[in-house]
Order: sequence, then structure tokens, then C-alpha cells
Amino acid sequence: MTDLSSIKILHLDTNHPLLWEQLRQAGFTNEADFTSTKEEVEAKIHNYHGVIIRSRFKIDQTFIEKATNLQFIARVGAGLESIDCEYALSKKVELISSPEGNRNAVGEHALGMVLSLFNKLNKADREIRQGYWNRESNRGLELDGKTVGIIGYGNMGKSFAKKLRGFDVEVLCYDIVSNVGDALANQVSLEELQAKADVVSLHTPWTEITNKMINADFIHAFHKPFWFINTARGRSVVTADLVEALRIGKILGAGLDVLEYEKLSFETLLTNEIPDPLRYLMQADNVILTPHIAGWTQESKTLLAQVIVDKIIEKYKT
Repeated sequence: MTDLSSIKILHLDTNHPLLWEQLRQAGFTNEADFTSTKEEVEAKIHNYHGVIIRSRFKIDQTFIEKATNLQFIARVGAGLESIDCEYALSKKVELISSPEGNRNAVGEHALGMVLSLFNKLNKADREIRQGYWNRESNRGLELDGKTVGIIGYGNMGKSFAKKLRGFDVEVLCYDIVSNVGDALANQVSLEELQAKADVVSLHTPWTEITNKMINADFIHAFHKPFWFINTARGRSVVTADLVEALRIGKILGAGLDVLEYEKLSFETLLTNEIPDPLRYLMQADNVILTPHIAGWTQESKTLLAQVIVDKIIEKYKT
């Protein structure tokens, strides 16, 4: 049995207090550093066996090379793109994430965006606040009878499909992994999804494969104009191509929780100057923008931390 007090864990971001407290109660030694630079952390990281991070900075090969005693890296969140996963695994460092913790929140947020776009809720709300009572121009659409295509059918995609159960819709999914379809979504080829979908919801990680995946060629391969939802990663979308598709009606409307212009920490945009494509999105009535909060609920804050705690404790059980 491992002496857990000998396992030193460095917390690099603030998280729900239960994460610290439950690890302490389990016997681990916690230390925190929320302010040092990456270089300052690298100078002492050899003293630690575990790291817990959200998105403060990238854990790259240099960081891992200096972490000579590291046994695990835990990210409180779903994606691991801020970690050099291949190099970490080559050094026998276990990677821990918690997509189970915010998948429900993401599924609800994606559905909320679809319904808001279809029923012009944001547009109608703005108009009434300005003194306009426009009924006909705010006539909505019903989701029933539509075909919803989910690209990426892991934790988040499956959660969104689950939320669609109350609607009379056909749900299709596409994934590079075979045999992930289930009773909630029929797995099809990308070509079939592009032929049938009225609504497209992106639920993929940001990788070399998905980087700039949603571009002009990808968009124009769809047979019908469609509605686009992105609660995944902003850099998977070429925003200028998305805007052009919105201009010509190839994309009927978009719900974007993530943007190409975000910093890797997700905490702010890359620049104070607003790029022209983003300016268009900010002014378009058929676009809903939220600041990377699809998985950001009161409940998910607790669940994300709890999943990490449970996985760390499980790792050292035997």
C-alpha cells in the first residue's frame, strides 16, 4: 500500500475546495502555486509526484522533462490539448481528465443554443428592450422533424444526443472511432451526415485532425443549408469561412460558445482589436455567442473536481 503522505501534489489553478480537502483527507500532501511563472514552477516541479491544472499554461516537453518524479497530470476539464500527451505517456506519466464532470452541462448548453436560435429568443428579447413588438419577423422554427448531426460522439456528443430524446428528430453521429453509435444516435459516414443534417453540433477535441476542420470545403459539402453549434473548441473552425457561409445562407445561424480568437487558457480573447469576422458575428441576429461557458455550471464545478479526486484516489488504491 502506497504511503499517500509521500505523494506531493501541486495545484496550479484554483478549483472547487472539495478537490483539495478530499485529497488531504485521503492522505495526500497538497501544495498550491497559483501565481508563479511557468519557468518558476519548472524550477521546483521535480519535487512533486502529481500536478493538477485547468488551463493556466501549457505542460510541454520542457516542463515534463524537468518533472523527474511526476506520476500523473490531472486536468480539471475535458480536453488535454494543453498537455504534450505523447511525451508525457512516453515518460510513464498518467493523464487524468474529467469529461464526465461537465458533459451534462455541455449537452444542455448546446440544446439551449439550438432552441434559442430556432425561436429567435435573443433577437426578440433585444427588440422588445428597444421598444419594438415584432411578431411576424420573429416567427420561429420547430426542432421536431429535423435531422441533427453530431460530429464527435464521446462524452459531450452523447450528452447532447441524450437531451434530444424528447424531440421527434433523427439523430446522426460521425466519429473517427468505429462502433460508438447507440440507441440515441445512428453512426454514419461524414458524407451521409453532410447529406442529411439540418443541425450540426461539434463535440470534438482540438487535435491536428480537427484544427481548422470546419472550413469552406467542409461547409459546402453539406447538401442543405444548416444550423451550426460549437461548444467544443474554437480553433476547429475557420471563422472567416463560417462568416461567409452565414452571409450567403449556407449556414442559417450559429451558436458559438468557443471562438478561434481565444487564448489557450480560455480566459480571454487573443487581442484587444476585434477581427472583422468576429465583428460580424457580434452584430448578426442569427448568431449567439457565449464566453466558453457551455461546461461552466455550478453543478459541473463540483462534479469536475469530484471526478478528478476519485480518479487520483483510484490510481493509488493498490
